[in-house]
Parts: sequence; C-alpha cells; structure tokens
Amino acid sequence: MPNLSSPRVLILPGWQNSGPDHWQSRWERLHGDQRVEQHDWLRPLRGDWIARLEEVILERSTPVVLVAHSLGCLQAAAWAAHSRHTHRVKAALLVAPPEAGRDDLRQLLPGWAPIIRAPLPFPTVLVASTNDPFGSFAHASTLAAQWRSTLHSIGPRGHINADSGLGDWPAGRALLQALMKD
Repeated sequence: MPNLSSPRVLILPGWQNSGPDHWQSRWERLHGDQRVEQHDWLRPLRGDWIARLEEVILERSTPVVLVAHSLGCLQAAAWAAHSRHTHRVKAALLVAPPEAGRDDLRQLLPGWAPIIRAPLPFPTVLVASTNDPFGSFAHASTLAAQWRSTLHSIGPRGHINADSGLGDWPAGRALLQALMKD
C-alpha cells in the first residue's frame, strides 16, 4: 500500500507499453505505483505523450517521482523542457534511454529525434546496461552528463526489460528509494 504522505510514483513505459512481466508492471502491482497510460502505444507522438504526462501530474495535489523506461526517459526530458510545472517532480529514475536519432530507431519512432538534452531540473539517476540493443552505454553516459543525472551501470542486462530476467528488480527499487530520500 502506498504511503499517502510520500510522493506518488508515476510509471512511464516506453514504446509498446510494459508487459505483465516487466519490472514496471511488477512495481505497479507490488507498490501501487501509477502507470501513465497513453492513447497510442504503437505510434507514439511526442507532443501527445508530453501532454498526457502534464495532465497526470496536474491531477495530483502531491509531488511525484517519475520512473521511466526507454522512450519514457525521452518523454520525461521533453516534458521537463516544456512544462512550467517541473517543481511538482521530486526526482526521476531513468532506465535504458534509447538512441532515437539512430537511423533504425528514427524510422520506428518518428518525431522523437532530436532528443532533448537540456539539464533536468530535478534529481535523476540514469540506469544503463552495457549491451542494450536500443542504446549504447556511451549514449547513456552522454545523456547522463547532459541531463545532469547520476549514471548507474548494471552491466550486460540488455534493454533492462522483462527479457533481462530482473523479476521485481529489487536493486532498481533500492535506487528509487535512495533517490526519493534525497
């Protein structure tokens, strides 16, 4: 059961949403986190996704913490660059940001490149794998520096999704808890 006095955790899945075995879905069930639902998970439009995040944040009377995976990381950065309500976000855990400007991904995710690279106005930890097929560790390192995020490597864990064998990913939840205490 979530603590009503602490910030609400908002789950920001990536392209195609997070399936039932994804750690984000597990956290939703285990900890009562709230998924930010999108109108179209298969053809994500950056403006629509930013507007939806703004809407969900403004619905809340308490601060929020963002837990973003993949395209959700780019959504959080784009939202922060345009919103006047960034003070409502206490912190963000950003996991496996994709290289949206890469030729193969640009075709799958039109409108998401260029990636917003401005410093984020709230504390963040960026978690990256050393063998993510959608974003190199060098890309994640560069984004972490540009966003002023603390970079955390979890070694060779692919795209840090259900296929990564993380289960409930208690180490990730510990990173989130530490971030929320700061």
